[in-house]
Amino acid sequence: MAQAETIVSGMAGRYALALFALAQEQNALESVSADLKSFDALVAGNPDLQRLVRSPAFSAQEQTRALGAVLDKVGIGGLSAKFLKLVAGKRRLFAVRDMIRDFDALVDNANGVARAEVTVAEPLGDAHLNALKDALRDVSGGRSVQVAVKIDPSIIGGLIVKLGSRMVDGSLKTKLNSIRNRMKEVG
Repeated sequence: MAQAETIVSGMAGRYALALFALAQEQNALESVSADLKSFDALVAGNPDLQRLVRSPAFSAQEQTRALGAVLDKVGIGGLSAKFLKLVAGKRRLFAVRDMIRDFDALVDNANGVARAEVTVAEPLGDAHLNALKDALRDVSGGRSVQVAVKIDPSIIGGLIVKLGSRMVDGSLKTKLNSIRNRMKEVG
């Protein structure tokens, strides 16, 4: 558990760590993870639910009651529902998305999975994507790597890779800006 504590920090991390330990103890990591992902997607896509989660104008009782109705409607129950209602009752619902992110990081660590975000100017072919995954697996110490690819034509070429807390910017845009800055210094 000490290694898990280095993955998350702060108030959201403490809640995530407590849920992770409980879910692990009850052999419910997969179901809790799936429920929390569903809830996070629901919050992300619903402005009214975002207001409920973020607004201090609602009392703990109002948030818990409304959240209970939402969870019943979408079929989230068990440990996940108890956790979300506890968070609402403790007036910490504003940080629930951070808690979910930290919980996911703990689950990924337990499963030996690393996540990478790669930004490219054009879509990658299968051969390039597989080569990138292999390279990232080597960099991450042999862990399985799940890659989320974002397309951003403004980087012109190359790629930007974020793996955990590390980031490598090998975009043509950054290289051109660097050359431009050096030329200004010389001139």
